[in-house]
Amino acid sequence: MSQQKITTFLMFEGRAEEAINYYASIFENAGIVHIQRYGPGEAGPEGSVFHATFRLHGQQFMAIDSPAKHGFTFTPAISMWVDCETEAEVEKYFGALSEGGAVLMPLGAYPFARKFAWVQDKFGVTWQLSLSA
Repeated sequence: MSQQKITTFLMFEGRAEEAINYYASIFENAGIVHIQRYGPGEAGPEGSVFHATFRLHGQQFMAIDSPAKHGFTFTPAISMWVDCETEAEVEKYFGALSEGGAVLMPLGAYPFARKFAWVQDKFGVTWQLSLSA
């Protein structure tokens, strides 16, 4: 198996570990691979995420808690696309990822998918959930 060459990198401002744990609780074959934390006197708050690697459905992601405050955050222009195999799966992800977030396109039938939804989770990351078959 070849090594993944492109990895999605998510930058949070203090909620990286909370988000990673949340996503890992939702998806299969998921978990934290490695977390490196800021130590005393380093750029970020002690104990926050300097760099983390995690997996969702076997796909690797990275995340950090940025010590700098930025004038930007996540945008719906980039989203995570999730191919779902069953109605139960798309409904599970819709319920979990929309909780505390926003529904950008409601769960329903669309010309391009039997069942589809586009949501923004409570951390601001957007997800497109599709049951195409």
